[in-house]
Amino acid sequence: MTQTTPEAGHGEPMTRPPTPSQTVGPFYGYALPFAGGGDIVPAEHPGAITVHGRVYDGAGEPVPDAMLEFWQPAADGSRAGSPGSLRRDPVTGAVIGRTGLDFTGFARVATDADGHYAVRTVPPGGAPYISVCVFARGLVHHLYTRAYLPELADPATEPLLASLPPERRATLLATAERDRVHRFDIRLQHDGVHEETVFLTFD
Repeated sequence: MTQTTPEAGHGEPMTRPPTPSQTVGPFYGYALPFAGGGDIVPAEHPGAITVHGRVYDGAGEPVPDAMLEFWQPAADGSRAGSPGSLRRDPVTGAVIGRTGLDFTGFARVATDADGHYAVRTVPPGGAPYISVCVFARGLVHHLYTRAYLPELADPATEPLLASLPPERRATLLATAERDRVHRFDIRLQHDGVHEETVFLTFD
C-alpha cells in the first residue's frame, strides 16, 4: 500500500514506496494451533469419519509446516456450531480448548513432518463438502478449497463440480480409503504429473 506522509521540514507530502507483501507462514505456528484442533467430534462419536491427507508443493514434496482450517455444518445441517475452540479457564485465563462434547463446526490443524494432517468430524448435513483454508510457506495469501465427500457429492449435478473438466474436478473429490476414512490431498501447484488443487476466490 502506498502511503503519503508530511516530509520533515516541508509542507509537501512525501510518497513512500508500496510495502511488499509477506508470506502467510510459517509464523502462525507460534500461537494458532491448539490441542485437539482436528477433533470436530470426539473419537467415540457414533457417526465420526476421518478426513486426512498431505499438502504438497510445486515440486511434489510434502509441506511440513502448513496449517489448515476446516468449516462445515453439523450432521443436521445446522451452521450455528458451539463455542469452544479457544475456550478459556475463567480463573487463570488459559486456553483450555474444546469440551470434547460440543460440535463447533471448526478445526485447525498443522501438517506434520511428512506434510500429513487428519481431522475427525461427521458428514456435513445440507452440503456435500467441507470448506478448507490453506496457510503455507511461500503463499502471499491463504487459499480456499473444498473437500467433496464421495457419498454426498454427485459430480453431474453439483454446480461447481459440473462446471470443471474431469481432471480438475478430481482435485476436489476426497477418496474413500475404507469405512469412515477419506483421503484428501492438497497440491499447491501442478508438479508436472498431478494437477493443482482447484482453489476458489470470493468477491
